Parts: sequence; structure tokens; C-alpha cells
Amino acid sequence: MNTKPPILNAKSHASPSVFRPENLLREARRQLNKDATTVPEIVLLDPDGDILKWLEHQGRAERSPGWACYHTELYQFNLDGVTVGIIAQAVGASFAVLLAEQLFVSGCKVLFSMTSSGKISPSLES
Repeated sequence: MNTKPPILNAKSHASPSVFRPENLLREARRQLNKDATTVPEIVLLDPDGDILKWLEHQGRAERSPGWACYHTELYQFNLDGVTVGIIAQAVGASFAVLLAEQLFVSGCKVLFSMTSSGKISPSLES
């Protein structure tokens, strides 16, 4: 009796994955009716979302219309004349890797992940 689950039968583990980032984005763009666009060359992952909240509060972030991901929104902002992308709530290594793969096939060259450190001063209002 074969005790291996059927889902594990007929697998070709040496073959490349069919779930390639460019294929996932192509299908997402088709289903969401979005044009293929590039992302900023520099993108920041903001796991807790505090940086994006602050940028939105300051009126500095705008949604990137071409980002075709089902679970995130890509925003962009200007930092000293450079357009930087930012994705909030990118929590977990496997999810961050999925986003990284999709960002790199979309034109990202440099990817950072940064969280806030909480309140470090009684008042940071300006």
C-alpha cells in the first residue's frame, strides 16, 4: 500500500517552479485590469506600517497605480529628489521574499526592510 498522499505523486522537483514572479504578476494584472508598469528602483518594506502612516499624514505618499499584488499596496514618495516605493505590513520572511521577487522583476534594484523602534522621545511632533 502506498502511504504517500496523492498530492505528492508525479512531482518533478528538479524542474523550475511554475509559480514564477513574472507569471504571478501577469495574471494579477490581467485579473485586476492593470497595465504593466515598473516600480521605483528603491523600495522600502515597512512591516509595522508606521513609516507609511507618517508619510500619508504628511501628505507625502501616493499609491502606485500599476502595482498588481492582491495582498499589498505599493505607495511612493519623494526623498531628496529620488522616488522611493514603500509597502506596509510586509510581515514574515516568506511573504517578504514573495514581495521581493515580484518587486525585482518589476524594476526594483534596492530593497530595504525597516521598522520603527517605537516611541523614543516624549514628543516627536513637528
